[in-house]
Amino acid sequence: MVKLTRIYTKTGDQGTTGLGDGTRVDKDALRVEAFGAVDEANAAIGLARLSGKGKIDTMLAAIQNDLFDLGADLCVPEPSKRPALRISDEQVTRLEREIDTLNAKLKPLNSFVLPGGTRLAAELHLARTLVRRAERAIVTLARHETVGAPALRYINRLSDHLFVLSRAANKGKDVLWMPGKHR
Repeated sequence: MVKLTRIYTKTGDQGTTGLGDGTRVDKDALRVEAFGAVDEANAAIGLARLSGKGKIDTMLAAIQNDLFDLGADLCVPEPSKRPALRISDEQVTRLEREIDTLNAKLKPLNSFVLPGGTRLAAELHLARTLVRRAERAIVTLARHETVGAPALRYINRLSDHLFVLSRAANKGKDVLWMPGKHR
């Protein structure tokens, strides 16, 4: 476990930060942008958890833990001489099982869904868009440095999960897009 005894270190005062392997990089480096975007998404999921209950909260709690795993994965460049926590295929498979279970109970869509409906659904849509931002940052990082395939699959699957979860939170009362309705 991580033990934090001091919150500030002053080592980042010049615009650099330390990665999990001990190297220092600029705070706007692609890798830092990627795990920073994951952190933003995690905060939005924490907000959604305030509205979620039961199985939804349990799923979101697991996802928040996974997102810390993903941040740990991203903060240690591959290959690493130090042992690193990496996102696993099992975490991706869990998301896929949950998506399939949730989606099986939903009516097929005949239009795109607008963010809204219930408060929880709107919060999940916000989290979904932040996950998509994190995915874009991770894809950009992967063009320049090695990123594990399970990490890429996980972040892609997560936005799908949050979309289906938002539909479940709306209990069949999705807010549908009506193209050109207000022309």
